[in-house]
Amino acid sequence: MQKVIHYCWFGRNPLGEKELACIGSWSKFFPDYEIRRWDETNFDVRCCNYVSEAYDAKKWAFVSDYARFKILYENGGLYFDTDVEVIRPFEDVLEHGPFMGFEVDPKPGMPMNNTVEDCLAVNPGLGLAADSGNRLYREVLESYESDHFLNQDGTLNFQTVVERVTAILLHEGLESKAGIQHVVGVTIWPSAYFNPMNLETGRLEITDKTHSIHHYDASWQSDSMRYVGIAKQNLSRNAPWLPAKLRSAIAWASYLLRTGDFKAFQERL
Repeated sequence: MQKVIHYCWFGRNPLGEKELACIGSWSKFFPDYEIRRWDETNFDVRCCNYVSEAYDAKKWAFVSDYARFKILYENGGLYFDTDVEVIRPFEDVLEHGPFMGFEVDPKPGMPMNNTVEDCLAVNPGLGLAADSGNRLYREVLESYESDHFLNQDGTLNFQTVVERVTAILLHEGLESKAGIQHVVGVTIWPSAYFNPMNLETGRLEITDKTHSIHHYDASWQSDSMRYVGIAKQNLSRNAPWLPAKLRSAIAWASYLLRTGDFKAFQERL
């Protein structure tokens, strides 16, 4: 596997202090790795309809969703989102070869749906490693290349990379069971390794297994999604006995009462 850490930064804006700090943590724990930036100067943002449409809409994170798989498929190496802070060496992970990580650990018998509160989910933004020519990555690329970011009715296709890749992994044999899994040559690590942040409460739960922290910049999210996400976290802290779906409903009701923005709610249905 190439000793290169790739990252994407589209939009021609300068890197912020938080991003630079995270990249600095990569250098600390991967001192013999090259860190390679990909942006408009060295990646073809017109390579397929999905990427071109996402770029024109200035949804840089969705451009990166495709780009990361294209880059690793062609070059191999590691990939991190720029809001990933590494806190421990990765030798024990890399000795198992290509990897991804669970954002939400599977609950036995629970099928995937569109809400990560109550389903398994694999998040490629937590970190990736692959050799060039990886078959799973080719399948992910083909999924994007046959899709559009701009829907026929003019709305945007906000299916996340988490939803897309988790669905592909389920098709390839990912199971709703606890522990480390191996799917078409890729090791899927439990959330304790790369995602110690509790998505319900926003609190960090670092253990001796934690190798990195995904700080969830979520720059692609709309104001409504950010508001609802924060509201759900507050409800999780103050009313943890409420079911996840009820917390979500209350959060959306609060947003609608405050803003009257029913269009945003309808787009999430």
